[in-house]
Amino acid sequence: MRVGVLMGGVSSEREISLRSGRAVLAALQRCGVDAVAVEIGHDWLADIGRVRMDRAFLALHGTYGEDGCVQGLLEIMGIPYTGAGVTASAVCMNKRLCKDLLAQHGLRTPVDIPLGAAGPVRYPVVVKPVAEGSSVGLHFVRSPDDWQALDIARAQDWLIEMPVEGTEVAVGVLNGDALPPVEVAPHGGVYDFEAKYTPGSTDYFCPARLPAETLRRCMEVAEQAVRITGCKGAPRVDMIVADGGEPVVLEINTIPGMTETSLLPKAAARAGIDFDQLCLRIMNAAQLEHGGKR
Repeated sequence: MRVGVLMGGVSSEREISLRSGRAVLAALQRCGVDAVAVEIGHDWLADIGRVRMDRAFLALHGTYGEDGCVQGLLEIMGIPYTGAGVTASAVCMNKRLCKDLLAQHGLRTPVDIPLGAAGPVRYPVVVKPVAEGSSVGLHFVRSPDDWQALDIARAQDWLIEMPVEGTEVAVGVLNGDALPPVEVAPHGGVYDFEAKYTPGSTDYFCPARLPAETLRRCMEVAEQAVRITGCKGAPRVDMIVADGGEPVVLEINTIPGMTETSLLPKAAARAGIDFDQLCLRIMNAAQLEHGGKR
């Protein structure tokens, strides 16, 4: 069986995807898997078709790689792939749709703040693109002056939310079972793109420094969120534990990073699953949403 590790792509997260993909490729090869790199550029069909593969390990992030597009292409080509299917990928990539779906099932999500004529009707607010990953474009806006300075591109769809005070936690869910929650403590106070991918800029604690009952609740909520959205593989549910211990779900990342600073490998290691075994488990769960064969 040959496994193609798809990496790169054309989103703003291309470089992170390449780092994830190279790490996964090396892990699979150490385990004796016939794994090859499939670096994606602008011609997705040609890049994928150039390599004969029996299944695809998706290490893609962001637009086209995580939003259901490449998943749909692989469905048509009959190549089983890792992670969420077409529908779950599309829903989770759109933070507004995902929030609405989770809220309909009783899970807590951040409060939306409406826009007035000159900006949000109240401050501070968290501003982020509706359809980006890795905290790309995340801003904490404290005043009307900050809002004006931000100069948000009107062509992009944005989500504006009330900040949630509490402990930021990420819970990976491997094949339906939650891993130990990881507490994220960025030195700058905001877990943005720089804090995620700059070594030493964020402290991590696994398990999170929360009471055992709260940790169990975070894991329950993560598993519930994954079931609601229909995610497969190893998604990561990001949340903030506010006063009272009830998690507020921020978003679901269907293809979490697999770099040296990534949260999913940290949680797996705490559960006794080393990086190589984590990659194998994700690979072995590859499937087609519609079940067809080439």
